[in-house]
Amino acid sequence: MELPTRTYRITRADLVRYAGASGDFNPIHWSDRFATGVGLPGVIAHGMFTMALVGRAVTEWAGAPDAVVDYNVRFTRPVVVPDDDEGAEIEVAAKVREITEDGLTRLDLTVTCGGEKVLAQARAVIRAPR
Repeated sequence: MELPTRTYRITRADLVRYAGASGDFNPIHWSDRFATGVGLPGVIAHGMFTMALVGRAVTEWAGAPDAVVDYNVRFTRPVVVPDDDEGAEIEVAAKVREITEDGLTRLDLTVTCGGEKVLAQARAVIRAPR
């Protein structure tokens, strides 16, 4: 069974807000000159910000934050955020891999940006909200 796909837009303004909240002011998240200078294709989203957006999708599917029992990802490709009004868009899809005897639902997550997978081995375990 597949769950409804969730889509999230990431703009440079989001990166500025996340940097302020997290304290991660690494210039790869705001300076094209610096990012390309270290071999990146441009400014990239914070990995933990991307992971948080996917966590939001998992929480929405679960129905409550405390229904998320486990959540893991591996970062495989950066999310490049152009300096325009559109930014980048990530899509989060999930398939139910298993429903256990104790009522836990195991999800396999697919996270893409521009048709490319940006996270691998993305999985979550959720339970029905109480």
